[in-house]
Amino acid sequence: MEIFLGIDVGSVSTKLAAMDCRRELVASAYMPTRGQPIEMVQRGLAEVKSKLPPDAVISGVATTGSARYLAGVIAGADLVKNEITSHAIAALHCVPGVQTVIEIGGQDSKIIIIRDGIVNDFGMNTVCAAGTGSFLDHQALRLNLGIEELSRRALTSTNPVRIAGRCTVFAESDMVHKQQIGHRTEDILLGLCQALVRNYLSNVGIGKEIKPPVVFQGGVAYNQAIVRAFREELGTEITVPQSPAIMGAFGAALLAHEEMSHNHKVSNFNGFGVVETYYHTSSFICKSCPNQCEIAQLAQNSHILARWGGRCDIWENQPDKTGP
Repeated sequence: MEIFLGIDVGSVSTKLAAMDCRRELVASAYMPTRGQPIEMVQRGLAEVKSKLPPDAVISGVATTGSARYLAGVIAGADLVKNEITSHAIAALHCVPGVQTVIEIGGQDSKIIIIRDGIVNDFGMNTVCAAGTGSFLDHQALRLNLGIEELSRRALTSTNPVRIAGRCTVFAESDMVHKQQIGHRTEDILLGLCQALVRNYLSNVGIGKEIKPPVVFQGGVAYNQAIVRAFREELGTEITVPQSPAIMGAFGAALLAHEEMSHNHKVSNFNGFGVVETYYHTSSFICKSCPNQCEIAQLAQNSHILARWGGRCDIWENQPDKTGP
């Protein structure tokens, strides 16, 4: 049984998706990264292996996300792709005619504009997290609510109040004010969801022509109150895939399938034995030119496996070159 594996390692969560030759999802894993991308990739591989049939053979691997190069070295990736491409491919697989992809995760968000099946434009959030999942997590914690309960109660609101959502600090003070003057908690919660949507559209989506069909991906897409807020703000239906949180990993798996099927190559997959391997990461400043790039490196038993992070490829092309 041929399996194609996608690995998406972000700052908040690590996702893995395994699909078969029919491009159907057969196994997945989702876990918080917690600043430990190596350990989470290893744990995710172990979890996926436990869910696959005994005759499964990994025929292709692709990585994506902020730690895609690190994950690629550990897993033995055949392909390393950025998040924009991975999410776009996944959305096109679910909704072939999609023209807009909204993706919101824990600490980042992006919008992808697709025309005629090709990425035409995209935008990503800046350093502010007010249009991401952490914005809601922070407010839910202050109200002593789980994020699921926040979503459920927000959906019962019939008269949402307007919350200043341009900044988490301002939103919190505005929430306190609205509570003090007697607004219902449910109305404040839906107001928070609407504030997140307004922030996303005025920051990430600014200047973008949002056309239907619209696909909503990322962990925040599980929140039906956010889906409702987007639907009302944009005046169009919002499609949420069955597993929105792992769509980046699923898109990577689709790309791995395309790459390996087209080139008829043997996969570089390092095998599930890497879950027992100890890796060491470090970094140094390259002094080859005035840029002084910080070069990250991955080692196993004092042997350098890979280096990345420079503006040029001097270290990527020579991983065994002696560092400073």
